Order: sequence, then C-alpha cells, then structure tokens
Amino acid sequence: MSLNLLFLEGDGIGPEIAAATESVLRAADQRFGLGLNFSRALMGFDALREHGTTFPDVTWHACEAADGIVLGPVSHNDYPPRDKGGLNPSGELRIRLDLFANIRPSRTLPGVPHPSRQEFDLVIVRENTEGFYADRSMFLGPGEYMPTPDIALATRKITRHASMRIAEQAFALSTQRRGKVCAVHKANVMRVSDGLFLECVRAVRAKYPQVEYEEQIVDAMAAHLVRHPQRFDVIVATNMFGDILSDEAAELAGGLGLAASLNAGAERAVAQAQHGSAPDIAGKDVANPVSLIVSAAMLLAWLGDRHKRRELIDAGKRIEAAVEEALTEPATRTRDLAGVLGTKAFGEVVAAKVRA
Repeated sequence: MSLNLLFLEGDGIGPEIAAATESVLRAADQRFGLGLNFSRALMGFDALREHGTTFPDVTWHACEAADGIVLGPVSHNDYPPRDKGGLNPSGELRIRLDLFANIRPSRTLPGVPHPSRQEFDLVIVRENTEGFYADRSMFLGPGEYMPTPDIALATRKITRHASMRIAEQAFALSTQRRGKVCAVHKANVMRVSDGLFLECVRAVRAKYPQVEYEEQIVDAMAAHLVRHPQRFDVIVATNMFGDILSDEAAELAGGLGLAASLNAGAERAVAQAQHGSAPDIAGKDVANPVSLIVSAAMLLAWLGDRHKRRELIDAGKRIEAAVEEALTEPATRTRDLAGVLGTKAFGEVVAAKVRA
C-alpha cells in the first residue's frame, strides 16, 4: 500500500529543513518498506509570485489528494492582506481539513542543554479550530474588528463540539502514556466560555475513571511548568492558551528548534515545524531541522494508527531515536546546540542512523 506525502516547503528556512526532512523520510521508507511517494506544491511567497496568492487552488487540491502533509514554516505576518492574496496556509489547512487537534510533545533529551531544572516528558493537546484566532473563529469574516479607528475588538468562539472532541483526544492519549490529564483554563474570569470548555472536559473525564485528573488556571500553569514540569503528562487547553504554553514547554526542553507538532483531524494530518521561518538565516545552511523531522515522525505514527500499519509506527519511533542519538554528541549537532553541522549534514546523519 503506497502513501502520498505532500511537501509544502514554505518561506525562509522552509526549503532547507524540508529537504533534510525528506532525506530522513526516504531513509525510513528504504529501511521499513513504507511505500512513500513524495511530491511538492507551492505555498507562501513562491506561490504569491506565481499564482497571486500564498495558498492557490492548485495547492489546495494537492492537499486534498495527499495522505499526509509536511508543512514548512510561513512568514504570514509579512504577507499582504487577505484580499490581495495573503492567506495563512497553516490556518487554511486547519480549517479546511478540520485539523482540530494540535499535538505538541515536549521532553528533555539526554545530552541536550535545557533551561529546566527538571527532566520531563509531557504533551500539550491544543484545540486548533476556534478561540481568539481571527482566521478560525467566524464562518464569514474575521473575529477581529474595529467599530472606530480607536477601538479594536476580538471575538472568542468556544463550542461544545470542539471542546468535547479535543478533550476526548487528550484523555485517549493519556491512556497510552502515564494516565494523567490536566485541563488549563481561565474560568475564574471567562466564566461562560472557559466554563463551557471545562464542562465538556469534565464530561469526557467521566468516561475515563482510571485517568488522574486536575485543573489549573492558565497563569498558575505557566508558573508550574517552570517550577515542576515533570508532574504533568497530558495537558489539554483551548487554542491560544495551548499555543502559548506549548512554546514555553518547548523552550524549557531545549528550544523551539527541537519541538514536534502535529495537526490532526479525523481524516488528515499535517506535520508542521513549531517555529517560524527565520528569514535572517535562510539559505545559510545553519537552521536546525529537528522540529520538522520529529513532526514528520509523528505523522508516520499517525498514518500507522489510521491504516493499521505497524511498520509506519516503527519508522516514526526509529526517526525519533535517530534524532536523539545524533543530538547526544556535539559533533553531530547543529550549531545552535553548540555543534558543528549544517542543516543538510544533520539530515544526512539522521538518515544514516535510520538506515543503520
């Protein structure tokens, strides 16, 4: 059974880290006999130049036809307005493919410097399709508007449907890990919207009596992650809170350059680097490709679960182990981690370890 993986390289360092990721996936395909087919489509500034939009219809149709997507970083803050073609490809994919769960693991790695005083291994499960994010909160029009030039308003949408399914995702994941879930909220202030979110999480909790459960207010949670991240296993949150906390957890584990991220729905999943496009170092072969590589490993595991193919799950685990092995020694790290390798060379090292 063959699987079609579509690469959307993106902006800035995107093409470089995408190439390194593809080399690792090809090594996994060779070792495990995965039957992977690779293709590319334009998005971002390259697509804007050629098609007049950062996310053209031809790219969208390629996404619809793919079994999985590897999405590079985008410079959407620098895009023109939406009516001039400046669509955020990440937001478009999350809505059009209904990628309701953004799953972001963070764990400290042996030999990799990190600012946390503790070793930890946690996952943040973030709702991905609503909340304060303007491109995801309203069917027609953005969720931000200005009644006058001096007043800016933002609408936050929280639905029972989205809250129930993200809670289900978190509890199901916890049964494969250490069996603990923490719900993050601000219901002491946003009593209606976060109150609805908590109501849904508690309803799902009743189906998992074996799972240890707690709730934390978001500002307290930010402090707990710094003080004792090791006490947490699976953290579930609404969109913006989950976005902020997952970046904090990634930095505590060693940096965004190491952080995996998977956008998952019922039918499709997208591997996405957790960091930005870093245009200041684009084309210099110095970017760390780990974030996109381990995100692609998560995509293989998701495809393995979906298609009941153990070899895909094994390949994802082997990629993660190969990355960890490469990061153990400075001689096989990238320069941001006090190593000596460039983007391409690091990808080649990981690919060789996958094949070994």
